[in-house]
Amino acid sequence: MVKEYKTVSEIIGPLMLVEEVEGVKYGEITEVELPDGSIRTGQVLEVNADKALVQLFEGTSGVNITQSKIRFQGRGIEIPLSLDILGRVFDGLGRPKDDGPSIMPEKRLNINGNPINPFARDYPSEFIQTGISTIDGLNTLVRGQKLPIFSASGLPHNRIAAQIARQAKVIKGEENFAVVFAAMGITFEEANYFQEDFRKTGAIERAVMFINLADDPAIERIATPRMALTAAEYIAFEKDMHVLVILTDMTNYCEALREVSAARKEIPGRRGYPGYLYTDLSTIYERAGRIKGKKGSITQFPILTMPEDDKTHPIPDLTGYITEGQIILSRALHRRGIYPPIDVLPSLSRLRDKGIGDEKTRKDHAGVANQLFSDYAKGKEAKELAIILGEAALTDLDKSYSKFADAFELKFVQQGEYEDRSIKDTLSIGWDLLKIIPKMELKRIKDEYIEEFLGKE
Repeated sequence: MVKEYKTVSEIIGPLMLVEEVEGVKYGEITEVELPDGSIRTGQVLEVNADKALVQLFEGTSGVNITQSKIRFQGRGIEIPLSLDILGRVFDGLGRPKDDGPSIMPEKRLNINGNPINPFARDYPSEFIQTGISTIDGLNTLVRGQKLPIFSASGLPHNRIAAQIARQAKVIKGEENFAVVFAAMGITFEEANYFQEDFRKTGAIERAVMFINLADDPAIERIATPRMALTAAEYIAFEKDMHVLVILTDMTNYCEALREVSAARKEIPGRRGYPGYLYTDLSTIYERAGRIKGKKGSITQFPILTMPEDDKTHPIPDLTGYITEGQIILSRALHRRGIYPPIDVLPSLSRLRDKGIGDEKTRKDHAGVANQLFSDYAKGKEAKELAIILGEAALTDLDKSYSKFADAFELKFVQQGEYEDRSIKDTLSIGWDLLKIIPKMELKRIKDEYIEEFLGKE
């Protein structure tokens, strides 16, 4: 039942306080009718006795306290869903943005979703190929995992996001695979880049895009990832598809959360972010996973820019606690023109070993990954030693490792933006690089694999 009130008592920024309300609930959608007949929508942020705090999506400028009418709709934010959403572009509130028709819904779902019963969760165990060697080979993405990319201002995380959206696939070709792409607080230029790239490469046909621009309201930015994840849950758990959800940029989302928190005059936590930032982020990240008895799955690739390149900043810090690893981009590699500039050594996929091996990728995968990681670390140490003591101080073995580190960055890390490497291509490049190191030093790979893949010479 829709209830109408004319009891707006106060307006502060994007918030309005409505008094003498009855039966209003947190998260409820509202309509505000202005004296000129125009309608603005909002959402209840807080209820205290007979008072409700409402945030308007379009802002409060021009709202007349005494003459405006506010109606409470008795429901939360919902998104209309059917398989027709594939290939479409929406704004942050799920409204068509591509000049296409409105969605004829098979059902409407509340964007806050339902938590997955931990007992019903199935363990992530299947490899997803992104076509990027540093991810597939060393920090493998597993179906049902949440694996964030930690980037920084000026680094090409948008290009990497678009590349992953284009190339990601489950190795078994018969699997139904879709991408849900949500961009928050991006510029018009960035939004145009993503849409053009998706259309040009054909990736849009299996994708759903939610675009929230930098000049859109903060409350819409808070709804955008939940819109995307609700769409992903519908496609995955009701239509049995494997869904990769890419969320960029989570830092913009957290800034919007801080803005709303400040408007509500809440006590700030670390660096001014609300004390419930960890809880709020977990309600997004924990919507990834697999459910027993369901064919579909949701895998998440959140992308965030670390303010001042600081890994200890609250956003990357809390994200690292909730997710299963992180892919870290390197400014040093980017300056040298290496794309993608993924810093292998501090990056980590905690579920890597669950998604690789015989019948998943290849039997030698784990050994090759461990050996490459070890040799690259030794190569970096040798290069640092050469800077301090000079090349003459290096042993022949140190020089081999130093040569390996350079070759590793140029051949394994570096690849084209439109170069889609299969896992076999990635492992072959790895074996070629290992020829630089004396065979007796390959202690992390079984001898039988060395004989089979490296040869006896």
